[in-house]
Amino acid sequence: MKIENIKDIDLNRLTRKSYGDDANLEQRVADILKRVREDGEEAVYQLTEEFDHISLRLSGLRVTEEEIQGAYQDVSKDFLEAMRTAKRNILRYHEKQKRTSWLEPDPDGSILGQLLLPLKRVGIYVPGGTASYPSSVLMNALPAVVAGVKEIVMVSPPRADGTLLPEVLVAAAEAGVTEVYKVGGAQGIGVLAFGTETISPVDKITGPGNIYVTLAKKQVFGIVDIDMLAGPSEILILVDETGRPEELAADLLSQAEHDRLASAILVSPSRPLLEQTLLEVERQLKDLPRAEIARASWESYGAAILVSDLQEGMDLANKIAPEHFELVVEDPYSWLGQVRNVGAVFLGRYSPEPVGDYFAGPNHVLPTGGTARFYSPLNVDTFMKKVSVIGYSEAALKRDAKQIALLARSEGLEAHARAVEVRFKEKFEERER
Repeated sequence: MKIENIKDIDLNRLTRKSYGDDANLEQRVADILKRVREDGEEAVYQLTEEFDHISLRLSGLRVTEEEIQGAYQDVSKDFLEAMRTAKRNILRYHEKQKRTSWLEPDPDGSILGQLLLPLKRVGIYVPGGTASYPSSVLMNALPAVVAGVKEIVMVSPPRADGTLLPEVLVAAAEAGVTEVYKVGGAQGIGVLAFGTETISPVDKITGPGNIYVTLAKKQVFGIVDIDMLAGPSEILILVDETGRPEELAADLLSQAEHDRLASAILVSPSRPLLEQTLLEVERQLKDLPRAEIARASWESYGAAILVSDLQEGMDLANKIAPEHFELVVEDPYSWLGQVRNVGAVFLGRYSPEPVGDYFAGPNHVLPTGGTARFYSPLNVDTFMKKVSVIGYSEAALKRDAKQIALLARSEGLEAHARAVEVRFKEKFEERER
């Protein structure tokens, strides 16, 4: 890879990733969803056999309590301790996000307010396939728990033997998931959105997945709510001359190893640092277990960009709106006020991206593909809805009736106006006389 000057960079290459024939994929996903909607669990069994070459007819789709308890025997004590510590951190962080309902009385006797209510039943999708993610279980389920959701349903693709990874099952049990099903892909989204003979549909679906999952979430939106349309992982690192190439290369590859479509971008005003980091990336790729995936990502969507100064780099970061933004500069806090369009910002040398992925507490389900311009990370509000409260008193309605009726008639809605006036019919008739 060559160092590119910011004036010559092709941002489309870095930010607009093609999955091939999207129209064809969308139709394939629509067909899968139609089968699940019409044929329920029989369709799910058939699709799992077609796509995953696994038969679940004997074991069933639902993970049993015995399977979950057995999973505890298959994970290490060290894993369990680390996961429980991460769980405490995530809960503590998200507890600070919770808001409460409010009512505000007026001297005229009316009351206005807002009820904040948890959703009743939500579904979380946990990816499988090339990697499994117990951390995604915690990040999706725990904010729902804090919000007060009573029914948390998890779906995840089964392994070749028809089971789920023990670490994923243990994470589900620890995070308060109430139902777990062995089904992935678009059919997993279909199960959550439409339900089956034995599975009730959910109100909202969260969690990232492959392109089939993303397109399925897009197509069921409106039947259920969704969190966001998540794309491949992204990292952008803005670094000054104090950066260390070995650390920067490791951080770039931490995202490149996720997916061939992931992007890892290094931005700096220091050409020597960029050159040294490129060499270090090549060195580290040689013994990386997921080197094939990481190299494909790095060669297609990686970049080392030379900027004139840190301000130009910050402007570029806000333009690209990356999922993860590492600010590896001498005084990162002095730049924090300029951060606008990123999913999560990591400040300084000792805040590498995996700290946020697993342990610190903030959510790792983040906006991708430039949507950090308007989307937020998964949070407690994701699992809540707001209800407006309006309690007008007689005095308040008398005071406002004329103006309400006027506004209604200005829109040609006579019945609206009369719905107010009928409560004071005698008063309005006296005015007319």
